[in-house]
Amino acid sequence: MTKLIRGKIIPNAPLSKLNTWRVGGHAKLLFKPADIEDLVLFMQQLNSVDKLIWLGLGSNVLIADTGIESTVIVPKTGLNRIDLQGENIIRVEAGVTCAKAAKFCVKHDLLQGEFFAGIPGTIGGALHMNAGAFGGETWDYVVAVETIDRQGNIRKRSADEYQTTYRSVTGPGITEGEPEWFVAGYFKLPSGDGQITADKIKALLKKRGETQPIGLPSCGSVFINPEGDFSARLIEVCGLKGFTIGGAQVSEKHA
Repeated sequence: MTKLIRGKIIPNAPLSKLNTWRVGGHAKLLFKPADIEDLVLFMQQLNSVDKLIWLGLGSNVLIADTGIESTVIVPKTGLNRIDLQGENIIRVEAGVTCAKAAKFCVKHDLLQGEFFAGIPGTIGGALHMNAGAFGGETWDYVVAVETIDRQGNIRKRSADEYQTTYRSVTGPGITEGEPEWFVAGYFKLPSGDGQITADKIKALLKKRGETQPIGLPSCGSVFINPEGDFSARLIEVCGLKGFTIGGAQVSEKHA
């Protein structure tokens, strides 16, 4: 008996509410898997010529008003499990928000996970681009990942199979071989008093709220810092802080 896909399949789906800019057209097809098993079924039945795009919280993403002639997979509602996997190791699925991962670290007395609270995205996106905040980077703590290919095959790969630099990850399925996408990551963090992490998160988010336009449609801190300098400083010295074109503005709070 053939198993049925349990997730939501939505043709001509609007994307403007699925990204932090709050702009963009429609996707040819949108899929929200119920869980990883459901995602496997979907990938097995997918047309081999369909282009795939994965969309987490939609931060660091600008979607054209003309839309996307592709199948867009949104894992945040179904790939949302996070649990302990032995001593000091947590397994986090790709749809889990980075903020939720930070809270999990607090609850289980794991240290150094506070940087996750400053990443406005999901673990899948953080793994793909080695996202970071508050001085921490995602791949500093990765020991393994799970990936899925177009045929729905799940693989567990060691962190040693990938090469990471500032906001960049290369390796199997990304720059080598057939495409693969992250569906989970395994992170190892030191143990200690979780309240220490909680206090750091509170202080860091307070500072962020004071210095960034939280709550407004925004691309966030989208520019890569050049070596030895900061994008925000360069934009500001060019006189572009607060610069406006139509309904778009460089933040007066943070360039």
